[in-house]
Amino acid sequence: MAAQKNKHTAWKWVAGILAILLLAAGGTALYLGAKWKPMLKEKISQGVYEGSDHLYRIDFRDMQLNLLAGSASLQGVVLRPDTATFTQLKAAGQLPVHIFRIELEKLQISRIGILTAYFKKRADLRAILLDKPSISISHYPGKKKADTAKAEKTLYQLLSGTLKSLHIGQILIKDADFNYLNGDNNKPLNTIRHLDVTVKDLLVDSLSQYDTTRFYYTKDVTFSLSGYRAPGKGKMYGMKIDTIRGSAARGEITVKGFQMIPMYPELEFSRKYTYGHDRYDISFQKISLLGVDFGKIVREGVLEARSLHLGPAKTNIFVNRELPPPPKFDKVRNFPHIAVRRIPMPTVIDSVLIDNIDVAYTEYNPISKKKGTIYFQNLKGSITNITNDSTRLAKNNHAIAKLSAKVMKASRIDVTIDFNLTDKLAAFSYNGSVAPMNLKVLNPMAKDMGLVEIESGQMQGVTFNIKANSRGSSGTVRFLYSDLKIKLYGDPEAGEKPKKKGLLSFLANTLLIKDNNPDKKGEAPRIARITFTRTPAASFFNQLWKGVFIGLRESAGLGAVPVKTPEQAMKKVREKLHKD
Repeated sequence: MAAQKNKHTAWKWVAGILAILLLAAGGTALYLGAKWKPMLKEKISQGVYEGSDHLYRIDFRDMQLNLLAGSASLQGVVLRPDTATFTQLKAAGQLPVHIFRIELEKLQISRIGILTAYFKKRADLRAILLDKPSISISHYPGKKKADTAKAEKTLYQLLSGTLKSLHIGQILIKDADFNYLNGDNNKPLNTIRHLDVTVKDLLVDSLSQYDTTRFYYTKDVTFSLSGYRAPGKGKMYGMKIDTIRGSAARGEITVKGFQMIPMYPELEFSRKYTYGHDRYDISFQKISLLGVDFGKIVREGVLEARSLHLGPAKTNIFVNRELPPPPKFDKVRNFPHIAVRRIPMPTVIDSVLIDNIDVAYTEYNPISKKKGTIYFQNLKGSITNITNDSTRLAKNNHAIAKLSAKVMKASRIDVTIDFNLTDKLAAFSYNGSVAPMNLKVLNPMAKDMGLVEIESGQMQGVTFNIKANSRGSSGTVRFLYSDLKIKLYGDPEAGEKPKKKGLLSFLANTLLIKDNNPDKKGEAPRIARITFTRTPAASFFNQLWKGVFIGLRESAGLGAVPVKTPEQAMKKVREKLHKD
């Protein structure tokens, strides 16, 4: 009994001593926390100001410090550029490419050795959490003046006066609002909401500044964005993105579930406008940008990437021909190689890889009151040298596209397009071929769009070689076919109803349409030499297709302008007889 009593007494002493020690430690922590709080607040403010060469100031409303838990939090935090320093650097042409402004309600720091940081000048933190920050980045693309520019200090050099090393296991930025602005005029270049960013293993010391396996002293910076929704321009479209994810270490950005959705059905959409507007319905399952140099984006505001992968995807283009084209608007600005010039930052993408994209081009004919559609399935291929960077363009100003697709589920088209990226007239050239097919498969398009029905015809193949620019196109088309017969319907431009024009069809088939090319076995085939002037309302796709289509008509004997009336048909017959 005595031994048991002594044992209980010993435990009471141990418990009492521990309680006293804990109370003493807690009291000391509270005392030191209260005493150090104003000193730490001053150190933080001074460290940011001095460490940034007086460019930035940090303010916060309050600080909570727990020495026992090794945690701290700042409330009402604002990081902003110092007005006087900013003005001075801008006048001297020494502003960094990016200027930051950050506001957040709370910044949480966990497991920090405060005493070690204070006495040994080494900071080791488990995590920093920034919850719902508002981050604005202003981009200043101008070059620094050569006579005033000086070498920028590394992050280690900036911190070395205060700390020997800084290690943070993880920095979490949750649900951030991100605004990317043009610094010269403060206009938004991009706006993102609800962005999550994770910085992994940040280490700043005398060696890490030279570690090439790290991205700005980190092992990786990743970001993700889910459920992005935004209205399009003029509220005629909606934009949806399921997820966007990126990694600096892997040099990747992946977008899944991108959609540009028209807000109205085809005809209702087009009739919202006074003039004709193309309607786009676009859905990409996946878009990936690989080999991205994130460092160059941050340092110079330049996007460089090894490849851009597009597809699978579906694209539907609708045009209502009952509406006149917009006055003084030239669709050449939307040609692919012209649109590249409008990218708001210098861009270099070595290659674009396209895989499994379905394209449907539909026109509404107000006379037939029907829609005609041409389909291109499983479009795939590559485009090299996508750039608007002046240095890169000085070395190579051509982008080359090599593409193939199935046409109307019945044939295959192969085309090579050479884009001149610097030509003032948007010059490009294209050549290629179309594989054999029964021409009757084109009737869903030809009858409703062009009021022409193909009764019979077998195509052995088409080859084309055409040069073009914003003014027009010229080149050659070779169309090999046999047993071609057509029906012609009412003229949409004359306002006639779409009924069969028997006499005109008879004259066209008997006297104008050439049944075969070549006419006889062993003869050389006819080659159409086409030339036409482009109208400002013509899109890039329209100009591509029109060049080939005119060559097909001329090869068949209809000429560049189709026969529309019996009188025109008889005139062509007389011209033909006179030539013969």
